[in-house]
Amino acid sequence: MKSTASVLALASYFGGIWFAIVPVEQLLAQSKADPSQASDAKGDWNMQAAARFLDDRMDLWFQKAKKLRTGQEKTSCVSCHTVVPYALARPLLRSAAGESRPTAQELTVLDEAVRRVDTYDSHEPLYKSKEQQSRGTEAVLNLLILAGEDARQNCRAPSKSTRKALDELWKEQRPDGAWDWLDFGNEPYESSDSVFYGAALAAMAVGRVPGNAGVAGENASGHIAKLRSYLNGKYSDQNLHNKVWMLLASTRLKDLLTTGQREALIIELERCQDADGGWSLHSLGPWTWSKTNAPFAPEGKPDVALLSKSDGYATGLIAYALRQAGFSANFASLKRSTDWLKMNQRECQIDQNRWQSWRTYSLNYHREHGGDEGEPWRRMFMSDAATAFAALALLPPD
Repeated sequence: MKSTASVLALASYFGGIWFAIVPVEQLLAQSKADPSQASDAKGDWNMQAAARFLDDRMDLWFQKAKKLRTGQEKTSCVSCHTVVPYALARPLLRSAAGESRPTAQELTVLDEAVRRVDTYDSHEPLYKSKEQQSRGTEAVLNLLILAGEDARQNCRAPSKSTRKALDELWKEQRPDGAWDWLDFGNEPYESSDSVFYGAALAAMAVGRVPGNAGVAGENASGHIAKLRSYLNGKYSDQNLHNKVWMLLASTRLKDLLTTGQREALIIELERCQDADGGWSLHSLGPWTWSKTNAPFAPEGKPDVALLSKSDGYATGLIAYALRQAGFSANFASLKRSTDWLKMNQRECQIDQNRWQSWRTYSLNYHREHGGDEGEPWRRMFMSDAATAFAALALLPPD
């Protein structure tokens, strides 16, 4: 059981700021939809049901996820498909509902991040066989969680834990400006091409730390410069999924995308948007599954026909990034995507649980019919991310 004092003390740990980059007026003028031509969505969405789904999924994660020795206790592994989206979306859902008190799950996520940071030199890594990749990945994710809470608390200076997490981030930064990242050949979060995604998350985190250029010693500005150099230098080689994360990162940290790059990205997104207004994660590739030579294919056999349809994660992520980048709700591609989201919050049942969520399916395995390793709760991993980002896209920009 977690210390009550440590949970209650979290309120004094957090606070922060971030940068917003609004697309150039010329781009908006060229691409914005005529509001008189925009039709209302035929559906709407249930915010309370989305919040319940995310809370229930976090409870399942705390119950079933890998446990790591952390000081005298154990904490749960931080996952990109469940924990990170929850940390980004749940506080905003709560705020939109007029609730000021964090959920028990939010407090647990924050408390465990604080304890991982406090035991940085001695705790059990995410994976002992991939210790350096584990340290790099966790350094990014811990700061993302803690700095995000800093921003929500509107503190003028970083909390003690956030400052320490930032120190740890810089310790793990590679000479090229990125971080070693967990690679299990799983897309989109744990593959060789996920290093860029991890660096984009780091930029989002750093951009939300109050006074980020000077909170970790005299060399912090040099670390940030190396991060920008890596992201800008590698951007043209990335798949569309990583480019969308770069767009999102550019709303948190300055000087990441040029005007021309933003314009080209919007054109590319519009080109691959489905006729129904959504996007599919499968279409945001190409995906390599950590292979260096063709054929590029996953270990499992996912249902490509299912993956080719619009899904909640790709649509929510892109719509959220566009909203954060300053696009009007009536911008044509954004309006179509949010209409799709409002009409595609669907009821699903896993074991005894019945939820309303947005679905996205695994790029690595076909989990829908017996491919869930005997644990049906795994079937919803990408739907955890889908529901969080769908909600983020439909809520007012943060």
